[in-house]
Amino acid sequence: MQFEVWAPLTGRVAMRLDDTAYEMTPDPGPDRQGWWTVEAPARDGDRYGFQLGDDPVLRPDPRGRRLPDGPAGLSAVVDLELLAPDAPTAPAPRTPLQDAVLYELHIGTFTPEGTFDAAAARLPHLSSLGVTHVELMPVCPFPGRHGWGYDGVAPWAVHEPYGGPAGLARFVEAAHAAGLGVVLDVVHNHLGPWGNHLPAFGPYFTDTHHTPWGAAVNLDAPGSDEVRAYLIGSALAWLRDYRIDGLRLDAVHALADGRALTFLEELAAAVDALAVESARPLFLIAESDQCDPRLTTARPAGGLGLHAQWNDDFHHALHCALTGESQGYYADFAEAPLGALAKTLTRAFFHDGTWSSFRGRTHGRPVDRRRTPAHRFLGYTQTHDQIGNRALGDRLSASLSPGLLACAATVALTGPFVPMLFMGEEWGAGTPWQYFTDHPDPELAEAVRTGRRREFAAHGWKAEEVPDPQDPATRDRSCLDWSEPGQQPHARLLDWYRTLVALRRAQPDLRDPDLAAVRVAHDEERRWVTFRRGDVRVAVNLSPEPVTIALGRNGVRVLAAWEPLAHPGPDGRIHLPGESAVVLGP
Repeated sequence: MQFEVWAPLTGRVAMRLDDTAYEMTPDPGPDRQGWWTVEAPARDGDRYGFQLGDDPVLRPDPRGRRLPDGPAGLSAVVDLELLAPDAPTAPAPRTPLQDAVLYELHIGTFTPEGTFDAAAARLPHLSSLGVTHVELMPVCPFPGRHGWGYDGVAPWAVHEPYGGPAGLARFVEAAHAAGLGVVLDVVHNHLGPWGNHLPAFGPYFTDTHHTPWGAAVNLDAPGSDEVRAYLIGSALAWLRDYRIDGLRLDAVHALADGRALTFLEELAAAVDALAVESARPLFLIAESDQCDPRLTTARPAGGLGLHAQWNDDFHHALHCALTGESQGYYADFAEAPLGALAKTLTRAFFHDGTWSSFRGRTHGRPVDRRRTPAHRFLGYTQTHDQIGNRALGDRLSASLSPGLLACAATVALTGPFVPMLFMGEEWGAGTPWQYFTDHPDPELAEAVRTGRRREFAAHGWKAEEVPDPQDPATRDRSCLDWSEPGQQPHARLLDWYRTLVALRRAQPDLRDPDLAAVRVAHDEERRWVTFRRGDVRVAVNLSPEPVTIALGRNGVRVLAAWEPLAHPGPDGRIHLPGESAVVLGP
């Protein structure tokens, strides 16, 4: 077996495989400067690491697929042909983004066990819900057993407590067998602060730019060609070797990249090429706070060619309309939240070159609705960020009535964007989703604990009110309670979600990509909004009082209603109870 590693900063590299040491030799290839190689007999599971120069520390392989002892341990050989050997190879679903409904899921809290296999056992629930893709939060190795996953340090490997590479392969196979695609959240903008060995190997980071996490990942300084190849190779490995169907790219606005050919464009081109080669519809979904449609504009038209992006503006407008909150970035949307929602439903971004009081400047860029289909954007009522970054990790279900939760679901699941749910929202989970960590370094653990409490103290929270991220009970509280879906009022809300997902699948107008065809009317004072998607009408009343809404003489009938509701009369008026929603069609 050939082992190789890029280590341009040293004049000697040795590999230790189990108890045997091997001297590595420089690769003579003209485009392989800094690469070292060696041939050695190895089997699946054998432990190995690299020694750089005279440094006695044995370090894991930057491209290693498995860290059985965590970030502080050695790598283990993974025979890709042995991944999930007992699982039948199910064909990957071919649902395009335009027809998709995504479900964001955190392996460590989706079940109390917190493993791939335990999550796979719950896939029948997702199949009956009607979603098309599971979006896994990051699964790369991170410190300790439990965490969100954004402190990962090995972009090619899989967190061992979740089940390691074999567990991930089994999960993907089970999802495909259930008719579900799998999307994986990957982090390219930083690595975690503990267990990160990359700086010892080469210029993976640069002081040319600084990020909230310190030195930036090197995408444009000397040595950045190899760093880009490292990250792109990792992305392709998830898609090729594990048969994952798409990637979510974390916080791409934090990628510091000044080159003419950006990393994101290079990554998108590589994924598109793999999609052609494998005859599978692979896609990239970006998270960005820049409100920039160029992310998803086709490369021949001057864009980066990503396939979709999260739309936080839609979330913020809907959240303000539901809750009345106005702190932080919600301030931009709180003055007229239904007007803001109407704008996002028809133009995607609220901030399209408009003034942002939160930022103290204008923000965003207009979306060209003539050439930008609605499925370039994801719409959602809740995400891991929007829940977990609150002081108590409280979901909408902690403060809203079941009727308002049903209204939120109606807007997201019948709106123009690709819907995404966050695990448990479909039944109004009563469990929070809080920020939790398991750092083995006491100093780092205390820094995280005090930093989080200091952050929320500025917003009036007492230190003892903010959950301790390091307390195992914080993670345990965040696990879903699977007894809830069978109890009221959770069961009723779950049935409503299933109804809406089925309607989206059955009504082509609800998947129409034409943003310019969406028509919206709203009453800020009386708190109702209606919108039209082709021949389908949607009406939502956020007020506790009933309202009468004129829909026009169009002969529509009730397709689904949260509360029992008569069909509109000959005058086209509908009488909508408080905190309820209705979907109508011909």
